[in-house]
Amino acid sequence: MGSIFDILGPVMVGPSSSHTAGAVRIGQIARQLFGVQPQKATVYLHGSFAATGKGHGTDKALIAGLLGMKPDDMRIPHSFEIAKEQGMDFVIENKDLKGAHPNTARIVMDAEGKKTMTIQAYSIGGGRIRVSSLDGIDVNFSGESNTLIVRNVDQPGRIGEVSAALSKENVNIATMTVFRDKRGGFAVMVVETDQVVSEEVIHTLESKEGILKVIFLKANGA
Repeated sequence: MGSIFDILGPVMVGPSSSHTAGAVRIGQIARQLFGVQPQKATVYLHGSFAATGKGHGTDKALIAGLLGMKPDDMRIPHSFEIAKEQGMDFVIENKDLKGAHPNTARIVMDAEGKKTMTIQAYSIGGGRIRVSSLDGIDVNFSGESNTLIVRNVDQPGRIGEVSAALSKENVNIATMTVFRDKRGGFAVMVVETDQVVSEEVIHTLESKEGILKVIFLKANGA
């Protein structure tokens, strides 16, 4: 079933729902995944983002998202200046990303006391996006629904632990997809839920052996 945004488009600062609103959303979800505003960000633009992004304000939109702005924030055109005021250094470069969607950005984020994180995502129009890679592991999610992301060692029992912890708190799983870099390597579970996952559940899961990191994204960045 389509979204109303497929018909009306998002409430946004223009000019483009794919190259501007979508780019803000990519930056916004990257910040959410990282957990804090990055002190340094390296942004790579691919395909159409690289070719026409400057004219559509894609570069400023991505930085705006990293600053926590939403697609309708009137400060988006001034995001470079605001980033400088807030002490966030950034570099934006064009890069050919093999096999990537034309509207793709790769963002590498750093901050003191945080492990470097790299995400890759692309805009599909109407302000909607898909995250395609998280720290080198192929994934596929939008962040439009409540989404629990569990990074873990690929070993037996991890999926059961996540399912049991959610069930105990009466959190219903809408979808669950598991991605891994190799057998016995590292994996990412992407779990879309009907309810918000509490901090207590997140801390419980993070205390489990073999679970490395747990991130929860509220629906549409709420």
